[in-house]
Amino acid sequence: MFELPEDTLALRDTARDFARERIAPHAIQWDQDRHFPLDVFREAAALGMAGLYVREESGGSGLTRLDAAVVFEALATGCPTISAFLSIHNMVAWMIDRWGDAAQRAQWLPPLLTMEKIASYCLTEPGSGSDAVALSTRARRDNAGYVMDGVKQFISGAGVSDLYLTMARTGGPGADGVSAMLVPKEAPGLSFGANEKKMGWNAQPTRQVIFEETRLPAEALLGEEGQGFRYAMAGLDGGRLNIAACSLGGAQAALDIALDYVKSRRAFGKAVAEFQATQFRLADMATELEVARSFLWRACAKLDAKAPDATLFCAMAKRFVTDTGHRIADEALQLLGGYGYLADYGIEKIVRDLRVHRILEGTNEIMRVIIARQVLGR
Repeated sequence: MFELPEDTLALRDTARDFARERIAPHAIQWDQDRHFPLDVFREAAALGMAGLYVREESGGSGLTRLDAAVVFEALATGCPTISAFLSIHNMVAWMIDRWGDAAQRAQWLPPLLTMEKIASYCLTEPGSGSDAVALSTRARRDNAGYVMDGVKQFISGAGVSDLYLTMARTGGPGADGVSAMLVPKEAPGLSFGANEKKMGWNAQPTRQVIFEETRLPAEALLGEEGQGFRYAMAGLDGGRLNIAACSLGGAQAALDIALDYVKSRRAFGKAVAEFQATQFRLADMATELEVARSFLWRACAKLDAKAPDATLFCAMAKRFVTDTGHRIADEALQLLGGYGYLADYGIEKIVRDLRVHRILEGTNEIMRVIIARQVLGR
């Protein structure tokens, strides 16, 4: 785990080139215009990035979680928002490949893997964020299948996506009463709230997803009834690694901008980079970034190996890497002084984008709860 395999390095280089050429030049404008670059996502899909860990026999790339983390980090050097949405799309595709039946895989995976169709993940609700098991969206059985009622909150891609993998209550209270449903955009009774005005992540829409007597066929059920919460948590293990990788990529981009700036900016007769205070700060930033990257790779290896403590390490990595990434980006902004606060340099956008990584996929406070429970359980 001290060196990446050659194949993984080649993937990283491909993703870095794509980020540099197709994402980074437009990232600031996409943020300002709140533009969702579907054409660029489809270009990424053509490189195999829409189904990174979907099995090859299902049409995916069949890569490891470590491979995927390296790809998401590289893409995030161009724009964390774009990389993070691609992570969500990948998670849904993987869940369909993992728990879907042959008909569901045949229906959904081919268009998802080309991103002809886009997917969103719907777990959070207005009244149940961190307490996800308390979700109240309900899918009740009728003779034709299911009727769903409820509201999902903070859904990335809502209104744009063609498929909504939704956790809904089909049974009693608690985790065992939750099932996963595949809801197409054209389902009757499905609607969306206004596009939220956010601090960051502006290049992807975020809306409520509203179910009002939304009718679904029996075939909309993913896997087994009552297993949806387990599926959701398994999806989030990988999602937490991915969002950590996106934080790494954003932080690396911010550090690179700061390095270029302090080498060229002069103060008191010499380059800012020549001041020992600047050098010490840069040394700490580079060290912390490398420590975060190394630990993330270890957590990825745990998930790939299906280790008993994989969930623990995913929570640890998500908490540590997203906190570290945001802090490094903020330090980079500080090194640029007033220029860092301007949109032109791109660092203030990175700081805004990375801030939400400490909240989504389970807040970092919830990560501490998961970690503490497992540590105390030993």
